[in-house]
This record gives sequence, structure tokens and C-alpha cells, in this order.
Amino acid sequence: MVVVTVISIISIALIILVLAGLRVIMQYEKGMKFTLGKFTSMMGPGLHVVIPVIQTFERVDIRIKTVDVPKQDCITRDKVSVNVDAVTYYFVYNVEKAILGVEDYYYAISQLAQTTMRDVVGEVSLDELLANRDSISDKIKSIIDKASDKWGLTVERVELKHIELPESLQRMMAREAEAEREKRGIIIKSEGEVTASKNLAMAAETLAKHPGGMQLRALHTINDIASDPSQKFIFFPTDFTDILKRK
Repeated sequence: MVVVTVISIISIALIILVLAGLRVIMQYEKGMKFTLGKFTSMMGPGLHVVIPVIQTFERVDIRIKTVDVPKQDCITRDKVSVNVDAVTYYFVYNVEKAILGVEDYYYAISQLAQTTMRDVVGEVSLDELLANRDSISDKIKSIIDKASDKWGLTVERVELKHIELPESLQRMMAREAEAEREKRGIIIKSEGEVTASKNLAMAAETLAKHPGGMQLRALHTINDIASDPSQKFIFFPTDFTDILKRK
């Protein structure tokens, strides 16, 4: 009877031990099992048994993750101070490297992204930074991806979110843009005046070749003026003015 009781207690203890050691790995995760501190096997999606006390495990999310790179005070090649922030997209492709190769891969890639962004921004001028954001993002991504490969990480992409300029520089650029718009307006206006003067010269030439053309033009002008009832005018025929000159 005592033996049966002991066996029952042991059986119950084993069942409780097994149930306590059940672990579920999700489809988007991978796990690493350690036995007495030593890496023994990988754990794929599904149900696994981890013996308490003897075994432990680490799980890693292998989906694409984002790292917000906070605003960094950067100085461009032409000595302009700007604040730049970005976002980095990455995923874990090698779980063993991510667990055994670095203590905290999320913190490591965040710090790497910050220092790399400052270094790359410092190699370009302000005009290049504003005009070539895509190429600069690609360069940052390439450097981070190469450096984080030993941690089992792949950088999917890097995007510069915002480039904040000093207020004094913003005002200067606004004045420069306004001056450029005024210059274009003056050029367009002067080109229009040149075209109009050419057309007037051609019209004068045409009217000079036809004696009655000037009278027709005068009548057309009178008709335009007469359409406005508020206008009053006195018309002297050409013959009348010639008579006055002879007198």
C-alpha cells in the first residue's frame, strides 16, 4: 500500500513537472534550448518540453522590427548644425548569433544606427543632405547591415524621417526663395514686353504699307472707347486737322 502511494506521488510529481515544462513557440518565433547552461538545440514553432531547473530556453521574434533613431545633433561637411531623425527596419535571420553573439541586439543596433547616421551626415553638405535623402539612407543602411551581420541581423531599410534646420537658416532660405521668385517674375515680364514690342513694330510696319489701315485702326479704337458710356471724346477727321494746319 505504501509502495503504491509512493508510486502515485512520484507519478503525479512527474506529470506536474512535465506540465510545468511545456512551452509553446509561436509561428513567428524561434527558440534556443540550453541544458545546464549549454546550447543543445533549436526550437521551432509548436509545443516543446523544457525540463525545469535543468533546462532553460530563449525565444526570439523573427518578424521585421523597427528602431526609431531619435533626433541627433549632426554637423554637415559645410559646418551647418542640423537635427536628423530616422527609422530602421531589421529582422533576425540567425537566432544563434543574435542570442550568443550580443547581449541585447535591439539596443546594439539602435546605438549603431545613431552613430552611423551622425558619421554619414557629417560627410555630406547641407545641399546634398536635402537633395539626396534616398542615397544617404541607402548608405546608412549598407553600413549598419554590414556591421550587424555578425549579430545575426539583416537591415531591411533605413529612412530619414525629418531634417530640422536652424531657424536663422530657415529664414535665410525663405528670403533666397522669395528673391528667386521675384527674379523669375521680372524675367518673364521683360520677355513679355520684348514680345509685345516686336508685335507692335510688325503692326506699325503693316499699317504703314496700307494708307487706309491707320483710319481703320482709329475707327476700331473709337468703337472700343464708345462701348463705355462714361467716356466722352471729340473726333476730328484727318481732313479737318489738315485744314487747320494750312491756316
